[in-house]
Amino acid sequence: MTTHWKNDKELFKIAKKELFVALVGDVLDKMGYLHQFLPPNLKPLNDDFVVIGRAMPVLEADVFEEIVDNTNNPLMEKPFGIMFEALDSLKEDEVYICSGSSPKYALWGGLMSTRAINLGGAGAVVDGWSRDTKEILNLDFPTFSFGGYAQDQGPRGKVIDYRVPIEIAGIRINPGDIVYGDVDGVLIVPKEAVKEAFTGAIEKARGEQLVKKVLEAGMSTVDAFNKFGIM
Repeated sequence: MTTHWKNDKELFKIAKKELFVALVGDVLDKMGYLHQFLPPNLKPLNDDFVVIGRAMPVLEADVFEEIVDNTNNPLMEKPFGIMFEALDSLKEDEVYICSGSSPKYALWGGLMSTRAINLGGAGAVVDGWSRDTKEILNLDFPTFSFGGYAQDQGPRGKVIDYRVPIEIAGIRINPGDIVYGDVDGVLIVPKEAVKEAFTGAIEKARGEQLVKKVLEAGMSTVDAFNKFGIM
């Protein structure tokens, strides 16, 4: 199998320039990975946002007080749990992707985006709301959520772990999987499928450019499909 990239940076550059999420999803379907799209209510705050990077999964849980006294769990004494530690662990080209809580409060915001940009993070995908929408848009940080909702997680939620497997709507997300999202949805590419999925997508995208040229030159769709196997 021909490899068109040497490292993640090259792959992500190719994906942003030549690919789109639906195309990679189609290749995963052919590979037998039929359930890799996150729910369609996870949308970019800006339709032009594209996120691609390695998953840094974060596990959130509902709470009902910001600080709990006489607790059996020391984590309950910490505002936001270990959210700050999770965010500070974000590495270059990683995506902060969070799940586990009820959709009653925001899981991402402007200051978190500022810190993520400083760390070289690729974006944020949260199974819930985000806030500080104008600030995030001004920062141009790719953020995917249910949309904008100002209610804070402080007295309502805590991060209880990170860099652990999580699920969103039954879709498993492991550390190191690729998270790829655009206006048409967010796709999880399992790390063991990355090479085959993106190689197939790149070759299909480049093949489609050839088909486009012959169609523009007057070839019929029947002849084009028979010749290239792409349509």
